[in-house]
Order: sequence, then C-alpha cells, then structure tokens
Amino acid sequence: MKTPRMALVALVACAALTACGGQDSGDGPGTSSPSEGSPVTSMPSTDPADPTGPSAPPPSAPATALPPTKRPPAGPSLPPGPGAHTISGTVEAGVEPGCLMLDGFQLIGGPRDVLTAGAKVTVTGKPQPDMMTTCQQGIPFTVESARRS
Repeated sequence: MKTPRMALVALVACAALTACGGQDSGDGPGTSSPSEGSPVTSMPSTDPADPTGPSAPPPSAPATALPPTKRPPAGPSLPPGPGAHTISGTVEAGVEPGCLMLDGFQLIGGPRDVLTAGAKVTVTGKPQPDMMTTCQQGIPFTVESARRS
C-alpha cells in the first residue's frame, strides 16, 4: 500500500514542478515576469552569427595614434581635454623599477624617450586616484602629452 502512495506523491510533485516550469509570460525563453517574484534572467546567445554572443570579439576602436616613426612636427599643441591638468618639473625614478614620478604623481604612459629620470618636462594628462598600480607611491597620472621644458 505504501508504494502506490509514494508513486502518487511523486507523480503529483512532478506534475506541479512541470506546470510551474512551463509557465511563460511571453517575454521569451528563460524569463518570467517580475510580478511572479523571480528575477528576470537571460542566457547569452551561442549563435555564431549573433555578434552579441560570448564568442564575438569586442568591437575595435579606430586607430588614432600615429606610428612611432611618424610624429607631428613640433609646434603649438592642442589644448588639454576636459578634466586634464598640466604639471611641470623634474622626473624622478620611483621606488619600483620602471616607475616614474613627477611632483607627487606617478606617470602612466607617455613617450618614454621624453619621460626619463632627471628630465625637466611639462606633461598634460588626468589624475586617476582610483587606478591600481604596482608602483606603490604617488597618485597615478595618465599622460596625454609630454615635452621637455
């Protein structure tokens, strides 16, 4: 007598789970309406023709940098972008190899032929206080342009 009851309970449970899983709000597969109390989820597309799928490479930005062999002629430079700062002084070596400091800022990027320890320079760029680096000193400063002074 216990076997038919267990089978009946299992059958009712399976039917209830199947009915709950089969409800569709019309929003598409794998989604439910927010009024049902479950979060809306979506799975990434695995269709190779879909550019938003997980295998699609990120779109590349157009190349705007000049090759190192072709630099613009010396002359007036463009004004700094919004939020940019200009600082001048003598570049110092940081405590870690390859780190360069200028007036309490850690220089990130920029032309390494201009930015060398001991060089007097003027750099334009943006402070990035939230950026993590391995130099362990100074406020990271992303260099947009640099010139010897």
